[in-house]
Amino acid sequence: MSKQEVILCENLEESLGHALEKCPHDKLFILTDEHTDRLCLPALKEVPQLKNAIEIRIGAEDIHKTLDTLASVWMALSEKGATRHSLLINLGGGMVTDLGGFAAATFKRGLAYINIPTTLLAMVDASVGGKTGINFNGLKNEIGAFAPANSVLIETEFLRSLDAHNFISGYAEMLKHGLISDKAHWVELLAFDTENIDYAYLKELVGRSVQVKEDIVEQDPFEHGIRKALNLGHTAGHAFESLALAQNRPVLHGYAVAWGVVCELYLSHIKVGFPKDKMRQTIQFIKENYGTFTFDCKQYEQLYAFMQHDKKNTSDTINFTLLREIGDICINQTADKDTIFEMLDFYRECMGC
Repeated sequence: MSKQEVILCENLEESLGHALEKCPHDKLFILTDEHTDRLCLPALKEVPQLKNAIEIRIGAEDIHKTLDTLASVWMALSEKGATRHSLLINLGGGMVTDLGGFAAATFKRGLAYINIPTTLLAMVDASVGGKTGINFNGLKNEIGAFAPANSVLIETEFLRSLDAHNFISGYAEMLKHGLISDKAHWVELLAFDTENIDYAYLKELVGRSVQVKEDIVEQDPFEHGIRKALNLGHTAGHAFESLALAQNRPVLHGYAVAWGVVCELYLSHIKVGFPKDKMRQTIQFIKENYGTFTFDCKQYEQLYAFMQHDKKNTSDTINFTLLREIGDICINQTADKDTIFEMLDFYRECMGC
């Protein structure tokens, strides 16, 4: 898989102009959703190369990350005459970059694309690393492909228009990157004032967070080994997300990941000795910033079934990424059903369900 160019922009128009010059194309398309069409696209109107760009707009939020939406993007590309030499710009959050990237990867067996993430979650996670896809059959990201963008342009000024829930959702992935990297980064993330945001300092933290992911993806682009470190919190988190969807009370991805981190730090503690004090500090931050996802023991079997469908599993066992310490990663760890139910008991007890 080719290496992505990830740019932390000082001037978005200039960065986009350079990125477009590196991608010769016959037609240019811009994928937006209902929010980014209104809030973010105007920031690109002065880029001369976009004068004749064709906009494709889709619905916002994860409920539109579906096969039907994907087909509508394919249809728009087809009707507007896209070829294998066309270029797609994905302007939006993780749903737009995931779905748009998959549309680009599959239309006429692949056309080039550029990601311009507009949410914190997309900047530090979804738009970087080459994973694309859609939800299917009630499961998160069940259909997809590894297909990196030619460029990822990160403009943190977009975050000023982000609401508090979407901000803190993205911050969960940053917290995860802190846990899998080093103690200093973890400490600064726990200390950051998430209510009175210092945007200049946030830009520095975003840069460090993206670097953590880039370094891991470069070592293992197709997730055969160390890239599994990025799955911390996601086995339990995706199960929470799927249960929430099934119960028609959808939650933002980052919230589910944060709650998943609570579960998987507990597993880390009992299975590989992650320090109890660091587990408690992290859980306290999550309780204060993310609230809790409520369920009772009657949902344990359903949550376990969702975990069994996780793409990271290699056999009949459920696979987790765990930590011995901050930055000391244990991939390919398993847990039996009784231990997973014990983990869910711990979550409900410490989170006050």
